[in-house]
Amino acid sequence: MQNEIQLMGKKALKASRDLSLLDSKTKNDILLSMADEIERQKEHIQAENNKDLIAGKGNGLSKAMLDRLELNDRRIKGMSNALCEVAALPDPIGEIIKTIMRPNGLKIDKIRVPIGVIGIIFESRPNVTADSASLCFKTSNAVILRGGKEAVHSNRAIAEALQNGGKRAGLPDNVIQLIQTTDRDAVRQLVQMDKYVNLIIPRGGESLIRAVTEMAHVPVIKHYKGICHTYVDKQADLQKALSIVVNAKCQRPGVCNAMETLLVHKDIAEKFLPQAAESLMQFGVELRGNDEARDIVKTMKKATEEDWYEEYLDLILAVRVVPDIQEAINHINTYGSQHSDAIITESAENRDKFFKEVDSATVYVNASTRFTDGGEFGMGAEIGISTDKLHARGPMGLEELTTYKYIIYGDGQIRE
Repeated sequence: MQNEIQLMGKKALKASRDLSLLDSKTKNDILLSMADEIERQKEHIQAENNKDLIAGKGNGLSKAMLDRLELNDRRIKGMSNALCEVAALPDPIGEIIKTIMRPNGLKIDKIRVPIGVIGIIFESRPNVTADSASLCFKTSNAVILRGGKEAVHSNRAIAEALQNGGKRAGLPDNVIQLIQTTDRDAVRQLVQMDKYVNLIIPRGGESLIRAVTEMAHVPVIKHYKGICHTYVDKQADLQKALSIVVNAKCQRPGVCNAMETLLVHKDIAEKFLPQAAESLMQFGVELRGNDEARDIVKTMKKATEEDWYEEYLDLILAVRVVPDIQEAINHINTYGSQHSDAIITESAENRDKFFKEVDSATVYVNASTRFTDGGEFGMGAEIGISTDKLHARGPMGLEELTTYKYIIYGDGQIRE
């Protein structure tokens, strides 16, 4: 297997150089052809996805994880639409970020260029295959994909559709490669292949990301957890807050931007918490609260210290009544994962304090954390949500898949 992964790396490196010869129109035509092929192969993709769903049920995957895995008509159409949206976005490659004119006459342009070869390691959600491939391709990066065993049939079907559709429009060989084996050693080999791979982006649970980071010889952009909070301030519009809280937890609980902890100011807790609990429990949400929250909602289970650190990815919610906004901020900065956090308030002063002091990649006022998504941010799709600070943070789109270099124009200058 080692020779096989090494060969994929060599092919990807050559492909990344071939990509530099494609202009923006050609890349966009290829993306549109990929989108058409996804639609044409819908029945085949769904048949392969059904194999994964049957296996997942047999292996005891949770309802939320099965939801992440499923490719229904809407999600396949979403993959195709995302490819079209990426095609419609401006190509960042070759963009002049800034120009510096020096007193000696040198002109220095700082321009966007591809990173090179990117390895994507992901779990569960097979649409990541299409999203990752499209964004890497648009930015002239070759990509090596390694999906989880729970989506092996789905990932193969999507990758084949992308490759076949792309080739009809001029996609160079080996630009998009999928590691076929589910052997975990393939991950180790990929992340240590620093001769050929320039960046690794893992998408999945904390254990996967920590394992990749510990093994890697290649730089890694990480997304450890999505411990997202919503703080309902004492100056919140409670009807607005109720709608946002229910959406943030229940609309799709098995994803990283779903709310995992609800914080409520003590002055409005008596009024708001019973309403919120009733609405959440209608969706089957299990509530785990601190003593103050449980005094108000008697059916709530007792939260442990571990609950504040937990990314449930399920219909479970930790609830804490806090004395003031400062305690809410302290809680988020202590237990959060720097992913997505929201304040519900009509106070500009409290809004600004929250924005300034909460150290997260995306910070909301009066909106659901479920919007932390490349598509919702106008990126067409996303490669992941980075909770790192270098070199990308939050949803990663086209610009985050580029680096830069300096082009210096001279006319015989020498340094004295």
